[in-house]
Amino acid sequence: MTLPPSAVAWSDAGRQAAFQAWLEPLVSSLGVLPATLRPASADASFRRYLRIDTQAGHSLIVMDAPPAHENCEPFVRVAGLMREAGLLVPEVLAWDEPQGFMLLNDLGRHTMLEGMDLGHAQANHARYMQALDALLAWQLASRPGVLPPYDDALLRREVQLFPDWYLQKHKGLTLTDAQSQTLHKAFDAIVAHNLASPQVYVHRDFMPRNLMLPVQPGDTPARQLGVLDFQDAVHGPITYDIASLMRDAFLSWDEDFVIDVTVRYWEKARAAGLMDFEDWHSDFGAFYRGVEWMGLQRHLKVAGIFARLTLRDGKPKYLADTPRFIAYIRHTAHRYRALGPLLKLIDEVEGLQAASGYAFGRV
Repeated sequence: MTLPPSAVAWSDAGRQAAFQAWLEPLVSSLGVLPATLRPASADASFRRYLRIDTQAGHSLIVMDAPPAHENCEPFVRVAGLMREAGLLVPEVLAWDEPQGFMLLNDLGRHTMLEGMDLGHAQANHARYMQALDALLAWQLASRPGVLPPYDDALLRREVQLFPDWYLQKHKGLTLTDAQSQTLHKAFDAIVAHNLASPQVYVHRDFMPRNLMLPVQPGDTPARQLGVLDFQDAVHGPITYDIASLMRDAFLSWDEDFVIDVTVRYWEKARAAGLMDFEDWHSDFGAFYRGVEWMGLQRHLKVAGIFARLTLRDGKPKYLADTPRFIAYIRHTAHRYRALGPLLKLIDEVEGLQAASGYAFGRV
């Protein structure tokens, strides 16, 4: 079997041959049509996704995950957990574990992000409610000891990406002892705040780009969003995924809309018994402060990751969104006295005018 030369590019002829040998028996068993193979999407990892049609008239997704760089086992395991929780996730139809080839059902061609009205936040409200339904179902299924812990060591490894990759390698900054101490104190506070939160299953990249708009027969929009890119799921702070959803890597909303959706999440989570922590059950403001501290950890991490993707992995498109994360970091740091030194450091690095005072003087 030979694929059309223009369909999919392969940098490794040996891997292409192995793929063709894996795909060939699926022609008879699942009715795939090799000549229709074409790119579907790629992500920030070494994985890529291909789309292929079938004799039955629908499409499937091929995951190409080189085993030297990617381990597919967490994807399969977490997919099973999510399916048990009632989420709509890809079904594994065929898997060559040693070679890193996988065939999945196709959840659709459009992400939640692609289906948004970016000029009118409220026009997307129903979609966000669907996202909250999926998130709460996932959290309510949580059990300790099933997924890796989002513990002190992992939180610190993640925030360390900011000085290692964003400040030092991207900005070319050699940190002074005082600057290093500022970061150390800020990271201690961030990690402590986040470890204190209730622990649940965490998708770890729960945002509109990873939520799909599947369709039912007749092109009727499905009531349930599909969920992708969950292979790095952990057991950690309940605040993480709602922070990820509302402080997105690729779009930003006014805080009124962010708070509106976050309040609705809080109300649903409270009714489900997930807010039984300190005064979170009765005080949305206390919960929202937890979301802000969790979001700060994520934004520091992602700024470092986006710099690493550019400098190490040759994917410069991600760095274009770095100003969004710096804005998120500054916004949160401006609201808390303990983060004043971090805000000053960021302003110095970015050549911005230091903020005077703190919007709410929170602690």
